[in-house]
Amino acid sequence: MKRFPVIGVLCVSAVFGLAACSDDSSPSEEATKAAADLCTDLGSLKADNAKLKALNPATATKDQVKDAYDAVQKDWDGVKENLSKLKDAERAAVQAAAEDLKKGYEDLPGDTTGKDALTKLQPQIQKLDETSTAASAGLQC
Repeated sequence: MKRFPVIGVLCVSAVFGLAACSDDSSPSEEATKAAADLCTDLGSLKADNAKLKALNPATATKDQVKDAYDAVQKDWDGVKENLSKLKDAERAAVQAAAEDLKKGYEDLPGDTTGKDALTKLQPQIQKLDETSTAASAGLQC
């Protein structure tokens, strides 16, 4: 069950993909970076916790325990920071997609038929669906 949040983060990474030629980071790119950083930090946390767990109680010095403990705490701080960035980036990506849909709808000419409106808004509708699905994947919504 503990793997589900990591799988959710990986799904977010896959959905949001990076734009190769952009200097400005979009909310989707920020979410992707935060997800990747979070995965890295979770891996470090797991590895450092394993080192702490592997210390032999019969031979470990207090300094060894302190060093291993400090590494785990540093990793945990990174996890907390990147989890917060990920949530903020997911929120921003959904917000941007919703605003794109709103702008697209408001820019439709008054005589647009329902069929034409849906055709023109399909990219914005799809983007909102993808970003909201990705944002909710780790939350079990």
